[in-house]
Amino acid sequence: MDNTSEDPRMSGERWSEAPRRLNERATSTVVESRWPVFIALVAAMILQWVIPRQYTPLAPRFALLLLEALLLVLVTIINPLRLTRSTRFSKAASKILLLAITVDNGASAVALNYHILNLHFSDNAAVLLGSGAAIFLTNIIVFGIWYWEMDLGGPFGRAGIDSHELESRYPDFMFPQIDHPELAPAGWEPQFLDYLYVSFTNVVAFSPTDTMPLTRRAKGMMALQSAIAYTTLALVIARAVNVLK
Repeated sequence: MDNTSEDPRMSGERWSEAPRRLNERATSTVVESRWPVFIALVAAMILQWVIPRQYTPLAPRFALLLLEALLLVLVTIINPLRLTRSTRFSKAASKILLLAITVDNGASAVALNYHILNLHFSDNAAVLLGSGAAIFLTNIIVFGIWYWEMDLGGPFGRAGIDSHELESRYPDFMFPQIDHPELAPAGWEPQFLDYLYVSFTNVVAFSPTDTMPLTRRAKGMMALQSAIAYTTLALVIARAVNVLK
């Protein structure tokens, strides 16, 4: 007996709806607020600042944070409340800001792991755990913003504001509400907090949970994020336990 017709995943009707749903996503009019991302970026910059200097190899430290603050102010001026205006400058500034935080946090993770493996670390468990936690949380924030920025052209592409971002109509992530539209209100679109949740679950479970990566770049970034989180957590917790003993 052929049970293919009973499996909803093999339903021809369901698959025929996929192109229409993708097209609706690419022509969405959901405009996001600036503030969730602004708060997340400020939090990431604060976390950068509190990491001890010995674990932050990029220098000069003050200059890097000043550059990030300047770029954040400029992109906020362009879109102070809602993300309704897309310019080449704002996109470039956002990418540079995000890249600066990503590289700095990755370098801090490498430096912290290096010091731990070579026994050049503080004998204060609070400093170790605090440094590891700051890197871990920044890792969640920065990759959450990356996912938010790249899926279907970012917030401007998903909102239909920037037509240049719609050249690729295939999403990087498949959310349950997109795959099963009956589970969400009509016109539902993932926003920043949804991508931040994907980033959080990826480093907690070290694998995708409810939202699946579809493209190679999404899979590669999730793998990199998990690798940074795993090595940092394992080494920091192990050394902190030894120090406490």
